Amino acid sequence: MKLLVENLSCSFRGQMVLEQLNMEVGEREFVSILGPSGGGKSTLLNILAGVLKPDGGRVLVGGKEVKGLSTHFAYMPQQDLLMPWKNIMDNVCLYGAIHRNKKAMKEQAVTNFEKFGLKGYESRYPKELSGGMRQRAAFLRTALCGADILLLDEPFGALDVITRGNMQDWLRSMRSELNRTTILVTHDIDEAVYLSDRILLLTGHPASFQKEISIPGGERNRKWLFDQTELHREIYYYLKEA
Repeated sequence: MKLLVENLSCSFRGQMVLEQLNMEVGEREFVSILGPSGGGKSTLLNILAGVLKPDGGRVLVGGKEVKGLSTHFAYMPQQDLLMPWKNIMDNVCLYGAIHRNKKAMKEQAVTNFEKFGLKGYESRYPKELSGGMRQRAAFLRTALCGADILLLDEPFGALDVITRGNMQDWLRSMRSELNRTTILVTHDIDEAVYLSDRILLLTGHPASFQKEISIPGGERNRKWLFDQTELHREIYYYLKEA
């Protein structure tokens, strides 16, 4: 088991947000978390990322307990947070610059620009890129951190529906290249169904995982997704009535 979360609890201003939350994620598995707004999804990612301390419970990676900031996790928020005064190469190599390893990271970045659809844009600035390209740049920056678990907090939520769909197709095609364990927080049921091996439904006050849905394996495309109406309906009504 790659990631194990045991009996995690967290409160905010005296109100319990997460209580006795448990989760297992396998090596290179893609798991999505769905739940209502304000239901604790981002709180969970912040705990995993090490920027928020839980009231109780523990997080284990590869069987070893992890506390606070850890190189095991790389966090990507909804906004791309690219620095407008830096070109795309400098933006994606930010982690290397902070850790005084920019030269090696730049060499690694060069080999990935084409895979991420950014070849030829290395010297451009964020304002010169489309929304989808900015998100791919942010994704490359996250991937270059070398963390073995990616935490994606609604990374495509700010994009228009067509661009968001294109980014979902791109991410699905990149799974074998990324070769990482991935946890995605999203409000988009179709996005979760399309990208995931499993979906966890986070509901309740305080919240915990109440339902798990495994997505059938095999080749997926947009036609396959459009045929998943029953699954979409099941998830929708469960969340609505939770």
